[in-house]
Amino acid sequence: MRPVEEQLAAITAAAAMPDPVRVAISEALGLLCAEEVVAERPLPGFTQAAIDGYAVRAVDVNAGSTESLAEFTEVRLPVVGEVPAGSHHPLRLQPKQAVRVHTGAPLPTLADAVLPLDWTDRGRRRVTALRPVSSGDFVRRVGDDVQTGDVAVSTGSVISPAQVGLLAAVGRAKVLVHPRPRMSVVSVGPELVDIDRDPGLGQVFDVNSYALAAAGRDAGAEVHRVGIAAGEPRRIREILEGQLIKSEILVISGAVGGAAGAAVREVLAELGEVDVTRVAMHPGSVQGFGLLGEDRVPTFLLPANSLAALVVFEVMVRPLVRIALGKRNPRRRMVAARAAAPVESTPGRRGYVRGQLMRDRDTGEYLVQPLGAPGGRGAHLLAGLSEANCLIVVPDEVDRVRAGEVVDVLFLSRQA
Repeated sequence: MRPVEEQLAAITAAAAMPDPVRVAISEALGLLCAEEVVAERPLPGFTQAAIDGYAVRAVDVNAGSTESLAEFTEVRLPVVGEVPAGSHHPLRLQPKQAVRVHTGAPLPTLADAVLPLDWTDRGRRRVTALRPVSSGDFVRRVGDDVQTGDVAVSTGSVISPAQVGLLAAVGRAKVLVHPRPRMSVVSVGPELVDIDRDPGLGQVFDVNSYALAAAGRDAGAEVHRVGIAAGEPRRIREILEGQLIKSEILVISGAVGGAAGAAVREVLAELGEVDVTRVAMHPGSVQGFGLLGEDRVPTFLLPANSLAALVVFEVMVRPLVRIALGKRNPRRRMVAARAAAPVESTPGRRGYVRGQLMRDRDTGEYLVQPLGAPGGRGAHLLAGLSEANCLIVVPDEVDRVRAGEVVDVLFLSRQA
């Protein structure tokens, strides 16, 4: 059997980021920036009040006083106007005057400080300063945030909500990014029916195309759920060729076992090379990977068993998606946790056992409760995975983890 890391290395070696596209900044969140965005104007573009208050000359407020608040002598100044945010009418401040200003309002000429409302008696015609201010206090000067020529967003950075705001602040409506990789998800199997039909004897709902499409979106891909590919081999080939043209990743479930899987693999052999092998992991030991079509699209063959398919996706497919998104660490966060109960695994294979991760409030230590019956009974049940928030990773050489022993755990939550 092939080691997990060897299989994963072959997969990640095929990773490539999609060609850059220009998108609206509202669609850029979480994507990798493909250009250096340089500010063409300063931010802010004018000197403005950083707080509601009164624009003053600091020397007029502090005249005849010391820096000590206890020794400060109250100063009264006439209020000669008011400037709201967005005002297009500049004012000129004369010595020993004050102008009422709102946050974001342009500062009157000669004013060099803003006296906060809470530091005054809030007078309308005359205002009493209860505390001193220094030149520059509560003022945002031209270019305080960004200067003309500064790099607002760097090439290779993942665009965050703050960077979306910064792009808007420097006047950029669109930005060049590496888009989400396009993923197509296909299910094969004569026993499958879609969920809008009633299954007959021997038939089951197509669970995998829905579950794997959701897993792809959770990983960050742009997913097209093809659904069930059925019919003669020529028809299946037409379906798969159509998806290869418009996808960066193709995921096919149910193509590693049975007559239906063999028929699909014969079709795939005409489109490229797919290596179906046993990987030293469970569940999902039997799986396939290859590069198909003229564009050598990474293609995964996953088990028909839904739980196994999702685990293989988590271990093998998700890292490829994350690399294509430009993530520096494509794997889930792993922590050490103490097993709350025995964990059994298959000897010679790396186990991915579903579990519930908790944290001791007193010690801060992670604890993990394995889910499922002892000895792996019920390991095929999808309901068990739906209750899990982690996968317990059991090394190849270990067949049993005793209660109280420390194990590695992969978070399954989106925040991880």
